[in-house]
Amino acid sequence: MKKEVFVSNYIEEFCKIINAAETQKDEIVSICNLLSKIKPENSVHIFGNGGSASIASHFSMDLTNNSNVRCLNYNDPAIITCYANDFKFENWVSRAITKYGKKNDILILISSSGTSKNMINGVKAAKKKKFNKVITFTGFKKKNYLSKNSDINFWIDSKKYNIIENAHQFYLLMIVDLMKKLTK
Repeated sequence: MKKEVFVSNYIEEFCKIINAAETQKDEIVSICNLLSKIKPENSVHIFGNGGSASIASHFSMDLTNNSNVRCLNYNDPAIITCYANDFKFENWVSRAITKYGKKNDILILISSSGTSKNMINGVKAAKKKKFNKVITFTGFKKKNYLSKNSDINFWIDSKKYNIIENAHQFYLLMIVDLMKKLTK
């Protein structure tokens, strides 16, 4: 396959995915509504693994910078390695939520598969802490643990990590831009 054909096919596939996900615009609006009503004493906590961790950082910084919402991400290697070492990797997210989260906070999890143990345990910890809502961004199978155990799920119909992650980033940054418009 020629490189030009690959590039054209990739762009076409991504655009199809983005356009198909437009049917979930109610979820995007619901997320913005939740974020716009969060009280100043509460926070949004966002987590992702691998590339999704970078997306979480980008979203967190932009949301905090462009709205009245405090959004925290936990991508400092010290916190991840400390909690992973002391409590096992599958528990580091739940440990961070237990330590830093409080009642009525909001949790956002980004997981292409929706089946990562550390994210699953994060949902459980948020529910114990009585978080207001759990929002998930997933892909692969539509009915995965995170989609079934969250208040709002934004699902990308693909089995390709980079397509899913790029789509998640596209929609998360759309949320930032919409929040920015709402807070002007």
